[in-house]
Amino acid sequence: MTDFTIHTVDSAPQKGKPLLEKSQQAFGRIPNLHGVMAESPEHLHGYQVLHEAFLNSSFNNDEKTVVWQAINVEHECHYCVPAHSAIAKSMKVSDELVKALREQAPLGDEKLEVLRATTLEMLRERGKLSDAQTKAFFAVGYTKQNLLEIILALSQKVMSNYVNHIAHTPLDDAFKAFA
Repeated sequence: MTDFTIHTVDSAPQKGKPLLEKSQQAFGRIPNLHGVMAESPEHLHGYQVLHEAFLNSSFNNDEKTVVWQAINVEHECHYCVPAHSAIAKSMKVSDELVKALREQAPLGDEKLEVLRATTLEMLRERGKLSDAQTKAFFAVGYTKQNLLEIILALSQKVMSNYVNHIAHTPLDDAFKAFA
């Protein structure tokens, strides 16, 4: 096991200091994940860019939550599942949807089910989608842009989920109620 430092602005490598200041401004604190990522300022920068890009994607808040949590749950990320539950709450996503995603239960919405299934097939099959899944995705109204945005989210979540696995990132106090 490797011990990772949860960096502060003071302890971070020089190039990581402004990135942690950006996190502090965005969240009112430095999430433990960002503190760990600051060990590699390039990693933290990439993660911040991907996070912002996915937030600005064409998906609505429910859809963003479906994509993020489908990945987090599949990856069994002890940190990101509760963190994105808290994020979903702040984005006004229903508790019922968040619970269903966490429990891998039916979502009660065909379009969101297709989004989750497409995300999971993309994840499990390393970007390969069956013709049937692709047809189902487009049949419920999703677009080629949406497919690319799932890949964007996958990229972001690989960065965070994998870091949390190797660093055993402790859960922030703000997320403990969602553990």
